[in-house]
Amino acid sequence: MLTISINGTIQQVSEGTCVADLIPKGGESIEGQPLVAALVNNDLVSLTYPVSVNGEIQFLTATSPHGWRVYRWSVCYLLAKAVADVAPLAAFAIEHAIGPGLYCTFNGNTPLDTKMLERIKTRMLELIDQDLPIERRKISFLDAVHTFERCGFHEKLHLLQYRNPPRVVIHWCDGFCDLAHGPLTPSTGILGHFDLIPYPPGFILQLPAIEDPEQVPPFTDQPHLFQIFREHKDWGRILGVTTAGRLNHITYDRKVEGFIHTAEALHEKKLGRIADLIASRRQSVRIVLIAGPSSAGKTTFAKRLATHLCVNGIQPVTLATDDYFVGEDRNPVDAEGKPDFEHINAVDLVAFNQDLRALIDGLPIQVRRFNFETRHPELKQETLQLTAGQMLIIEGIHGLNPQLTDMIPAEQKFRIYVNALTQLNVDSSNRISTTDNRLIRRMVRDHQFRGHSALRTLSLWPMVRRGEARWIFPFQQEADATFNSALDYELAVLKPFAEPLLMQIKPNHPEYAESRRLTEFLLNFIPIQEDLVPRNSILREYIGGSMLHY
Repeated sequence: MLTISINGTIQQVSEGTCVADLIPKGGESIEGQPLVAALVNNDLVSLTYPVSVNGEIQFLTATSPHGWRVYRWSVCYLLAKAVADVAPLAAFAIEHAIGPGLYCTFNGNTPLDTKMLERIKTRMLELIDQDLPIERRKISFLDAVHTFERCGFHEKLHLLQYRNPPRVVIHWCDGFCDLAHGPLTPSTGILGHFDLIPYPPGFILQLPAIEDPEQVPPFTDQPHLFQIFREHKDWGRILGVTTAGRLNHITYDRKVEGFIHTAEALHEKKLGRIADLIASRRQSVRIVLIAGPSSAGKTTFAKRLATHLCVNGIQPVTLATDDYFVGEDRNPVDAEGKPDFEHINAVDLVAFNQDLRALIDGLPIQVRRFNFETRHPELKQETLQLTAGQMLIIEGIHGLNPQLTDMIPAEQKFRIYVNALTQLNVDSSNRISTTDNRLIRRMVRDHQFRGHSALRTLSLWPMVRRGEARWIFPFQQEADATFNSALDYELAVLKPFAEPLLMQIKPNHPEYAESRRLTEFLLNFIPIQEDLVPRNSILREYIGGSMLHY
């Protein structure tokens, strides 16, 4: 017998009891939301999971971050099954996020038109009405290989090619199977909140937001961001590396060095183009503003851009918005009364704009430095003054927000949005989240250079994400140029750095489920040696060894 705690109530149960059988009477939903999964000792599991150890169980709905992720994974699985049922010869893939939705491609002998999309949606609704069980099965490695060969799932075979577990976990529903990359809902019946929206050449799987899992929001187009994704995806297709399995293949064949050089050359080319564009506007532009979410590579980008601007005969000068923090006495607070350091009013906007205006007019300003020990700004004895032909480079999360530089005319500003938008997929129906890519970058950097544990990074990440959603993402369309800092080989380099950090997070930590998910995710990559990474690479900002000074 096992001792299990649920909502503070202790009970004895038999080993192997299904989690769903432990749902308290009348507790099949929480505040009207159906249960989708559970945490067992802070490990995310499906409701069909058999308990095998003593511990605590917490049931989840789609209103929690873990529950919402399970709901999204489950709808993606449902979509993949519906496509297999309606158009079995189609090459279908879930590629990247657009807002709360996911962009999907559909290639094959059967064209994707409005009628086909309607057939797929109708099939999904039929499967929901039938409330079919989604089974988590463990099958032998050879059975998994034969199954995926029979189904033509070559990218899943690529993943298994460099892994050899005795058993492979799959999800099975009405004859359709897929590799299990995380828990799913126990059945199809609760997956009714979604929409399929034409978005040539593919379509959008529109999903509800975590704040309201029963309401599918209207689709908001982001053409600029979509174009960046498509351009990078086309580049991946040209080189034949669009999945983790294909990256593993060229790593194993010792061909990854050429791929790394090509990826870095693409960065260099993009940097050069942006610098040329800035130079073409040198008669009016005096300030270059660089913004992007955490661990997007803004700092290295700014340093490398400065070099490219020098090639164009422009001498850049750097100004940090951090030095204009108002200090603890004046800093805004969040809803919990804690200092909100990512709020735009954490910056002394008046002093910042006055100094910018003076510099553009050729006047000297007294240099400011924010003292992070005393948490107050200080004025130094030194001064700063721009000469003819010089530009200011300003890096910070608010760079695209017009409020940051509202005293500066638009024609004197050039705004750049930096983010890591990877084009790699795990396989056709399992994408790689750009947020996960940045989180792993940050985790490694925080440990390498700031002495922070992975536990601390994960605990702070939700707050960072809230700040990004409020202060960065709404202003993406303000950018004059966008730089995609993703390197499609980077997760294989980061893996040996990140895995030991994640292993230090234990089941008694609330962040354990996230650490387990990321650990399982990194198993999909063969490690790549860090000495293959060029010394000026953006990746060096996180792993160290850069030729640039930070």
